[in-house]
Amino acid sequence: MADITRRAFLRHLRGAPTSYVRHTVRGKVRHEGIGQSFWYRPLTAVLSEVPVDDRELPLLFHARTADFSDVTVQATVTYRLSDPGVAATRLDFSIDPFTGEWGAQPLDQVATLLAELAQQPAIDLLARVPLTEALTAGIAPLREAVTAGLSSDPRLTETGVTVVSARVVAIRPEPDLEKALQTPTRESVQQNADRATYARRAVAVEQERAIAENELQNRIELARRQQQLVEQNGANERRKAELDAASKLVTSQGETDRVRLITESERLRSDAKADGIRVVGLADAEAHAARLNAYRDLPESVVYALAIEKLAGQLPQINELTITPDVITKLVGRLGQ
Repeated sequence: MADITRRAFLRHLRGAPTSYVRHTVRGKVRHEGIGQSFWYRPLTAVLSEVPVDDRELPLLFHARTADFSDVTVQATVTYRLSDPGVAATRLDFSIDPFTGEWGAQPLDQVATLLAELAQQPAIDLLARVPLTEALTAGIAPLREAVTAGLSSDPRLTETGVTVVSARVVAIRPEPDLEKALQTPTRESVQQNADRATYARRAVAVEQERAIAENELQNRIELARRQQQLVEQNGANERRKAELDAASKLVTSQGETDRVRLITESERLRSDAKADGIRVVGLADAEAHAARLNAYRDLPESVVYALAIEKLAGQLPQINELTITPDVITKLVGRLGQ
């Protein structure tokens, strides 16, 4: 939109580099072109502003295929007003000289014209192809048909409109039909996913089996080694017991031999002692017998004297001795006999 500045009863218009401006006074063109800047009187001036930049027009329309299926076509048309002078005469691009705003909606008219011209070749083409073909390979032919239809239409040329490009973004069927068409693909993908899942599970089961077998082999090997360890411990204990028994046997035999030797020595000493005692006893007996034999032939008084003598030698010390006359009388009497 042009920039209009007020100065007293005059107005100053400053256009944009993408706007074509035409200033007409009493049917005569005073200013015309892109990027214009001028003074004018608003009461006598007729102003038109035509944008000359590229504009995008999104389109969304419905069509029917050869198998009577409804589809939605999403497209975009890029256009420009390449001949703004012709466009200013065919469409109402006039602006208010006081505010600079359009009095009508000329771009809406251009958009309506382009939409109608783009829909017609698209509808004609889709009506001749089935739904599956339209969805799989219909975008490129549809784009070419829309481009050709817009480029060859004389109304656009007469209006000063040039179509830069036409793009078909998508062709979509109705939601339930689209879901039905997607079902085989989804099922196929799901089957592939299930096969992948089953394969992964099979691999996991195989790996778990291998792990279980490995653990079992490890347990068997561990049990075998434990058995060897127990056997070795038993052998060691048995060997230790044998060695202990042998050692005890040796010790017992040594102790037995020592006791036997001691006993034998004691017996020998006892025998020797007994023999000594017997010899001494025999000697004493023979001496006693000899003494008795010697005493047997002696007179009784001599024997008494010898006995008293021997008794006197064994008596304890006698400090005092009392002799009565009776004792002396009997003793003298016996000595006299």
